Amino acid sequence: MTAAVRALGRIAQREILRRVRSFADFNEANDPFGEHDFGAFNANGERLFFKVDYFNLNMTTGSKDPADPAITARVLTIMCAGDW
Repeated sequence: MTAAVRALGRIAQREILRRVRSFADFNEANDPFGEHDFGAFNANGERLFFKVDYFNLNMTTGSKDPADPAITARVLTIMCAGDW
């Protein structure tokens, strides 16, 4: 979570995490490659984004095979739209 999301407080954070976990509004416009790695939604009066990035295990470059958990570290970032 970015500092802006943390500043919303624990109650808002719980709702935001619930929304990320249950997000299912993937479509051709926001998920053209079918990776389900980005989402946008409104919660607690804020526009929020989440993004999943796929790194090698050293976290220095992107993973050569994001589908392989043996060589991939996934990082979830949740941010307010203003953080972008």
